[in-house]
Amino acid sequence: MDHPLSPASAHIPPSFWRSAAVVASLVAAVELVLLVVTGTALLFRQGSSAPARHVATPATSKAQPHAKPAPLRVHAVAAPKLARSRVGVMVLNGNGRHGAAASAASRVRHHGYRIRSVGNASRMSYSRSLVMYRPGYEGEGRRLARDLGIRLVTPLDGIRPAQLHGAQAVLIIG
Repeated sequence: MDHPLSPASAHIPPSFWRSAAVVASLVAAVELVLLVVTGTALLFRQGSSAPARHVATPATSKAQPHAKPAPLRVHAVAAPKLARSRVGVMVLNGNGRHGAAASAASRVRHHGYRIRSVGNASRMSYSRSLVMYRPGYEGEGRRLARDLGIRLVTPLDGIRPAQLHGAQAVLIIG
């Protein structure tokens, strides 16, 4: 004869749920630690593909007494060939403010440069001032930029030498 099983108690004590929550939290914490350790190991392994740098210590420097350090690469800046009074500058307004080019031309003239022309740039959206120089006049362009406190110096771009009216450098006010 079949006897039905008596149902188990449907009531689970609260202490069981507390201990189950603690166990689940511990498992999650262990998983988090494993993920952090694995991620860190992967990141450091990718970064270590670069060659290791050798730091000279007294012991290693004695082993190679005649080793010469590698020469530093220095960008050679051309020295200006012309005096300021012989350098022609074209001053262009590139920011759209009325009178900006004339005011800058006055500052340039004050430093001893010759003003060849003053006008507007092809666009009025320059956010920073810049100095451009003709080929062969890098030193003069860099000196002009240094005199005016301008950091952006570049070879002539977008202006043909025939448009310079004899100027060796162009100052665009941004």
